[in-house]
Amino acid sequence: MRIQELTNTRRFFLSDGGLETYMIFDKGYELPCFSAAVLLDCEPGRRDLTEYFERFIEIACETNRGFILDAPTWRAGTAWAGPLGQTVLEVIETNTRAVAFVSNIRDQHETEGFPILINGLVGPAGDAYAPDAMLAPQDALLIHAPQIHALGRAGVDMISAMTLTHAGEAIGIVQAAKEIDVPVVIAFTLETDGCLPSGQPLGDAIAEVDAATGNGPIYYMINCAHPDHFRDVLDTNAAWTLRIGGIRSNASRMSHAELDEAEELDAGDPFELGQLSSELLTFLPNIRVIGGCCGTDHRHVGCIAGHDHAQPAA
Repeated sequence: MRIQELTNTRRFFLSDGGLETYMIFDKGYELPCFSAAVLLDCEPGRRDLTEYFERFIEIACETNRGFILDAPTWRAGTAWAGPLGQTVLEVIETNTRAVAFVSNIRDQHETEGFPILINGLVGPAGDAYAPDAMLAPQDALLIHAPQIHALGRAGVDMISAMTLTHAGEAIGIVQAAKEIDVPVVIAFTLETDGCLPSGQPLGDAIAEVDAATGNGPIYYMINCAHPDHFRDVLDTNAAWTLRIGGIRSNASRMSHAELDEAEELDAGDPFELGQLSSELLTFLPNIRVIGGCCGTDHRHVGCIAGHDHAQPAA
């Protein structure tokens, strides 16, 4: 399996940054429901997606990293069909087209020494910043299985469920991925106190999901939070810390509530984010993937990939 290129090597893989915030604030797109998948429906959107990903691919190649290439399907689950004005079948077909789109990009850039993995993104069925619907695992399985199975049929190397707010939904997602034997990553979003939006401590959420799924995720990820929000909750003596294999940080120190209300993008300091990300590696020895989330772009990920060669932000 191609996923062994990620799990059996100490080489770091890069991801991209905050795709949706970049397309909204830098490129001027209106993304209904924050869905970047709608960009697949027009030639300018496909062109801008290609240019966006190729900038990160160039950084990964130049810094001798692999690259995790995300299908833009975070808001393409069946729970979002109605809000997006689509049928369930149309949303499922979007996932198939998204995987074909990024697979074509991979085919143009991957080499024997530069691995690129296709990652099918899954998002929460509700608000990514608040647990407005606390799903039981069985309900989450039923909601997410159609998208996850579609991504699997389309040929993704892995599934990543991003910005999850509570453990129950994560368990159902892992169970859906296990049904089709696709490697799955669980990424929790954290508040400024380092806990999930549900209030559960990160270590407890990881333990709950592992116990319910037989250590189902290949690793866990923290995303959509600034390093200052969670650095102090990382316990280097705890086994759960070793399960964290990825970090995708926000550029801003704002809380999720503040970011929701912001009319301008807070891009933070790319150079500082690179330094803070490097420091996290001393707390998280099993990190495999590192990149950005809301507010980040190629500048931030470039600093994360090799901050010692980057120039501080003006």
